[in-house]
Amino acid sequence: MSRPVRPSRFWETLAVVIVKPLSWLLVKKDWRHGERIPRTGGMIIATNHLSWADPVLLAHFLYNNGRWPVILAKAGLFKVPGLGAAVRGLLAIPVQRGSSDAAKSLSYSSERLRDGAVVLFYPEGTVTRDPGLWPMTGKTGAARLALESGAKVVPVAHWGAQELLPYGEKRPRLFPRKTFRVSVGPPVDLSKYAGRPAHADVLREATADIMAAITVQLAELRGEKAPETPFDPAGR
Repeated sequence: MSRPVRPSRFWETLAVVIVKPLSWLLVKKDWRHGERIPRTGGMIIATNHLSWADPVLLAHFLYNNGRWPVILAKAGLFKVPGLGAAVRGLLAIPVQRGSSDAAKSLSYSSERLRDGAVVLFYPEGTVTRDPGLWPMTGKTGAARLALESGAKVVPVAHWGAQELLPYGEKRPRLFPRKTFRVSVGPPVDLSKYAGRPAHADVLREATADIMAAITVQLAELRGEKAPETPFDPAGR
C-alpha cells in the first residue's frame, strides 16, 4: 500500500484489527473493478451515501485495494470523547457544515491530495433522500476540488449497507447476512472544463458528470435502470 498520508502505525493497526474482521463477519462481498483504482498518487473517490455504515465498509474495500482513505467527517465527531481521538488519529478531515469555515475542508483535502492521498468524498453531502435510493443531485465541492487540484475523480458506487443499517436506525439488521456490493468506474472525464473559470454553472455541470458516473455504476450493481433525472432535495 502506498505510504503517503497514512495514520501512525498504532491507529492504522487498531483500525484494521477492528474493522476488517467485523466487515468480513457482517457482510458478504461483491466487489467489482478494484483494478481501476490507481495504486499511487492523489485522487478523489466520489461515491453515493446510503447508510452510516458505508464509510467503514468502503474503507475496507479501499484498503484491500491498496489505498488508505482520508474521510471527510462531521466536525462534531471530533468533539466526542474517545471517538474524537480516533477520527483525528485516522486523519479524517473535519467538515464545518453551514459555517464560514466550511471551505477549510476543501483546503485540507487539497493539501492531502498534493501529498498523494485518496480522499473519500460524498458529493451529495448526506445520505440520499431519493425514494428509490438513487444518487441525488450533488453539491459542488468535489468538482471544485478536482478542477482546482487537477486530481482524478474515480466514481465508486455501493449497495447493501442500507440493508445492514438503514439510515436513522442505531441497531444493525444482522440476519440474514447482507451483501455489500461495490463497483468502481473509470475516472470521470472532466477535460472539457480545463482552463475554464470555476463559475457556478461550470461547477454544476462538472458535478452532474460526477454524479452520473456514480449512477452508472450503481445501475450495474442493482441491475436496474436509473431515473432519467436525479432527485433534487431542494425541489429545483
